[in-house]
Amino acid sequence: MPQADSHGQAPPAVDASTPQLLRALGLWPAASIVIGVMIGSAIFIVPAEITREVGNARWAHLVWIVSGLLSLFGALTFAELAAMLPQAGGQYVYLREAYGPLVSFLCGWAFFLAVQSGSISTVAVGFARYLGDVIAISPGEQKSAAAAAIVALTAINIRGVEKGGFVQSLLTGLKVAALVALVILGYALGRGHADGSASLAAPSGAGFVSSFGVAMVAALWAYDGWNNVTFAAGEVKRPERNVPMALILGTSSVIALYLALNLVYYRVLRLPEIAGSPRVAADAAAKIFGHSGSHVVTLAIMVAMLGSVNGMVLAGARVYYAMARDGLFFRWCGRVHPRFRTPHLALALQAGWALCLVLLGSYEQLFTYVIFAAWVFYALTAYAVIVLRRKRPDLPRPYRVFGYPLVPVIFVLAAAWIIVNTLMEKPAEAGWGSLIVALGVPVYFLWKRGEKA
Repeated sequence: MPQADSHGQAPPAVDASTPQLLRALGLWPAASIVIGVMIGSAIFIVPAEITREVGNARWAHLVWIVSGLLSLFGALTFAELAAMLPQAGGQYVYLREAYGPLVSFLCGWAFFLAVQSGSISTVAVGFARYLGDVIAISPGEQKSAAAAAIVALTAINIRGVEKGGFVQSLLTGLKVAALVALVILGYALGRGHADGSASLAAPSGAGFVSSFGVAMVAALWAYDGWNNVTFAAGEVKRPERNVPMALILGTSSVIALYLALNLVYYRVLRLPEIAGSPRVAADAAAKIFGHSGSHVVTLAIMVAMLGSVNGMVLAGARVYYAMARDGLFFRWCGRVHPRFRTPHLALALQAGWALCLVLLGSYEQLFTYVIFAAWVFYALTAYAVIVLRRKRPDLPRPYRVFGYPLVPVIFVLAAAWIIVNTLMEKPAEAGWGSLIVALGVPVYFLWKRGEKA
C-alpha cells in the first residue's frame, strides 16, 4: 500500500511498464555538474569589479574567502536535504516537503521563466561572443552559434543521462586542467608585478562596508550553481552518498581553484590593470605567455562556458519533470523516453524557451530581475533543513549538516542580507523580480483547477 507523503496524500502509483529515470551518474559526473556549472564566465570577469570595490589585493582575497565559505555552508546544508530526499527536482522537492506545493511551484515557475533558462541563454551567448574573438562572425551569427550550442547539448542529453554525464565530465576535466595549468605556470613564470600593499582609491567607513557587500555579491555570483546537482539526484547512483559528496567536494574544489587563480591575477597584473580589465584571465595569460596566451585562455573560457551550459541543461529539465509529475506543469513534461530514459520533452521545452530568450535578446533583463527571487528560494531551502528536522523527524538522514543549526542559519542570514541589499541598491530590479514570481500565484491556482476539472 503506498505511503502518504508529508501532505497526507498518496503519491501516484507507478506502472511497472512506464519508463523511469535511470540512476546512471556516479560521483565524478555528479561532482562535474557542481564544478562545471559553477565555473562559467564569472571568475574570468568579476575580479575587476571586486578590485574596484575594495581597492587592494588583501581585501579582494578576503571577499573570495568569505563568499566561498558561505557557498560551502549552502552546499553543506543542501547536502542533508539531498541525502534525505534524493529525487528528481532537488530544490523544488525540498521546498514542497517543507512549505507545500505553492512555494515549490513558485520556485519552479521562476526557474523555468528566467533563472535556469536565463542562465542557459546568458552563458550560451557569452560562449558565442568569445567565439567571435576567435573567428570573425557578426552579432547575428553569434546568436546562431549560441542557439546551436543549446540545441546540440540538449540533443546529447536527450539521448541519455550517461551521455550528458560523459560530456559534463569531459568538459569539466578540460577546464579544470586548463585552469590548474594557468595557476602552476603563473607562479612559475609570472614576474610578480603586483605590490601586495598597493591600493586603489576606495571608500572608507560605512561606504567601505557597502562596497565590500557589493564585491561579495559579485563573488557569490561566480560561486553560484552548486545546487544544480540536486535537480538530477533522481539519476545519481547511491544518491544518499554521492550527492552530498559531490556538493561538498565540488564546491570545495572550486573555492580552492578560485583562490589560487586570484593569487595568480594579483601576482602578474598591477591593481589598475585588474580593475580596468574586462577579461582579467586573458590579460594575465598574455603577461605570462605572451599574446598567444590570451588565445589559449579564450579557448579555455569557451570550454568552461559549454560545460556550464551542459550542466544547466542536464539539471534544469529535472525540475520541470518533477513539477509535471506533481500535476503542476505540462503533464507531457513528466514523460520519460522509453529508450533513452530521459525527460526528453522537458529538455526540449527548456531548450525551446532558452532559444526564444536568445533570439529575442530578453535573457539578460529577465535574469537580472529574478536573481533577487533566486536568493529568496536559496534562503527558504536552507531554512527547510530546520523545518524538516521538526516536521519530519522520521525521514532517514544519511548525512546531517555539520555544525547544525549554526551553518544553515549563517547561510540563511547571508542570503537575507543579499536580499535586503538588492532591495536597497536595486529596488526596480527587485520589484520586477517579485512581480514575476507573484504572477505565478494565479497561474498555480489555475493549474490546480485544471487538474481537478
